[in-house]
Amino acid sequence: MKRTSFSFAAISIAVGLLVAGCSSSTPATDTTAAAPKNVIFFLGDGMGMTTLTAARIYSVGEDGELTIDTLPETAFVKTFSNDAQVTDSAPSMSAYMTGVKMNNEVISMTPDTKAIDPGTDANGNKLLNNCGTSNGASTPTLLELAKAQGLSTGVVTTTRVTHATPAATYSHICHRDLENDIAAAAVPGGTGYNGALGTNGLDVLLGGGQQFFIPFKDGGKRADGRNLITEMKAKNYAYASNSTEFNAIDGTKTDRLLGLFTSSHMSYDLDRDPAKEPSLADMTTKAMDVLSKNSKGYFLMVEGGRIDHALHETTAKKALQDTVAFDNAIKAAITKAKISDPDLKNTLIVVTADHDHTLVLNGYAKRTGKTAAGNPGVLGVVKNYVTGTVEKDLDGAPYSIIGFGNGENRTQGNRSSMASLDETTTSANTYHQEAVVRVAAGSETHGGTDVFLGAIGKGSETFLGTIDNTKVFSLVKASAGL
Repeated sequence: MKRTSFSFAAISIAVGLLVAGCSSSTPATDTTAAAPKNVIFFLGDGMGMTTLTAARIYSVGEDGELTIDTLPETAFVKTFSNDAQVTDSAPSMSAYMTGVKMNNEVISMTPDTKAIDPGTDANGNKLLNNCGTSNGASTPTLLELAKAQGLSTGVVTTTRVTHATPAATYSHICHRDLENDIAAAAVPGGTGYNGALGTNGLDVLLGGGQQFFIPFKDGGKRADGRNLITEMKAKNYAYASNSTEFNAIDGTKTDRLLGLFTSSHMSYDLDRDPAKEPSLADMTTKAMDVLSKNSKGYFLMVEGGRIDHALHETTAKKALQDTVAFDNAIKAAITKAKISDPDLKNTLIVVTADHDHTLVLNGYAKRTGKTAAGNPGVLGVVKNYVTGTVEKDLDGAPYSIIGFGNGENRTQGNRSSMASLDETTTSANTYHQEAVVRVAAGSETHGGTDVFLGAIGKGSETFLGTIDNTKVFSLVKASAGL
């Protein structure tokens, strides 16, 4: 009977294949590729091409490689917003998440949405939502689409979790400064909750920004008296406010995780106390532990957000170190993903930036190698590549390899007063590199140059050429089957 059954089965298969081959309406094979179960979207805020190059030299020297340099698929991304040649983080991240161009300051809304500054109360605190009742409409995000298909979702950042980039994944609002409203959007079932996140909401939310989750009386910014941390704990979120609490949580046994480690943004990596704040790599891998419990897969967004802030300050060393910390998180994620998915057949990892900055590399500097004790590297002054002597400008003063198009440190008048500028000064943690155009402290601007994108894993081969940031949404959506 077994032999007869096998014969009938073989004949049936053969006949089926023959019929399929002869049919004009039925393909012989299913060529539809399986979508990746897991998507990790890395965003280096403000991480332009020159910042990436400088970070590489700073960390591993001119001929070294960062993890981001090893990603097999690459593209360049246009970043302009709906109303500006130079974007801010709100519409640029929103374009990645929704595929829609919107105005500067707007988060995940339609192009007609006007950015209405909420203003402040008598104490300088931002008011609650005053976007108006007919000011645009929300646009679905990749994270929301993932939620709708039953995937787990997570957001990890070194900024406040209510800041523009993370907010663009899970909220919709006319102005990025409405951070009290953005925080409320993450609390399942609460007033202001974003219902597009489903019944359970985000599965992981890690970063800074406690102030927008707690009321005035507890040292926070909420005028409505709500304690959103308490509300989220009531929804079965495990909560961590420091590294000790964070390390004590077993992600493989945790269904929901909320971590708010600072009142505002988390520390720059140069200043971070590991006993108080986890690294971006640690937050990323623990988020993966929590999210991986879902057999359907997950969507995780990871932001290296303080790269941008250091660049606004024109403190290059902080920016480069945060870029390296971001790269370490990418490396940790790839390593962890390959434990269960060695060839990344079911995992798509995309790494990019939301916009550029005005950082430049000056002069014909000799190769410096990586920054180390006794060697400032790319943080030093320009030295002649033949003689090794310090180069001088027309005023007879040295100048640093790294500079900015605009920033707070601009010598007024002749630079001869800078004749004593040396590498001890330019390589200091808090040194503000010189700029061409003088602006207020901390007000160096974004740049409008295209940014780099790298990808690895299932569907990554579709990322190529020079593409608009809205196209990235479409490519991720298609690769993930969302």
